[in-house]
Amino acid sequence: MARISKKRKESLAKLDQEKSYTLSEACNLVKEITTTKFDASIDVSIKLGVDPRKANQMVRGTVALPHGTGKDVKVLVLCTPDKEAEAKAAGADHVGLDDYITKIKGGWTDIDVIVTMPAVMGKVGALGRILGPRGLMPNPKTGTVTMDVAKAVTEVKAGKIDFRVDKFGIIHAAVAKVSFDAGKIEDNANEIIQTILKLKPAAAKGIYVKSMFISSTMSPSIQIDPKSIDNA
Repeated sequence: MARISKKRKESLAKLDQEKSYTLSEACNLVKEITTTKFDASIDVSIKLGVDPRKANQMVRGTVALPHGTGKDVKVLVLCTPDKEAEAKAAGADHVGLDDYITKIKGGWTDIDVIVTMPAVMGKVGALGRILGPRGLMPNPKTGTVTMDVAKAVTEVKAGKIDFRVDKFGIIHAAVAKVSFDAGKIEDNANEIIQTILKLKPAAAKGIYVKSMFISSTMSPSIQIDPKSIDNA
């Protein structure tokens, strides 16, 4: 039987695992039960009553978090030479095309988001087997395939994230850092929750939000009462 550390015991003592907390309570509590020495990420996990195998029940979208993610997002822009200057001015970490496509084919994926243009998607599409499994493939639906590459880079750097339901009907998203105050964590979590609520597929029947949890890196999960969320 695995041994529970002292810090883990202290965290569990502060948490009633049988209770569903309001979002506000959960955002305060997640800071209290986090014991990592580094600035842990805070994640929201939402189990939806949808069948993601059916196209008309897929839940996917983007959201601009009011206070950003707290993470320094590394952005690669794959574009034609005439767009390179604006991409760099917007704060892109890497800008280019053929050289970076060659690097990616060689196994390099040290980036968080890739932004590109419709005109070069023919070249980028060939990287699907590498980028797809890593969640890095640009997509017009998430705003990462666009002629306005500068706007896309600015939004991503400011805290725009994309999300999608997985094969188990769950959406996982990193929404903040433990160093954020509880109010900012709540604002960010509520923003993505409200966005997901608005994306309820017409084909989804029964209870849409089945369960909702918030946790930080290595902390216990805190259950959130969906009824405490406006419009839940």
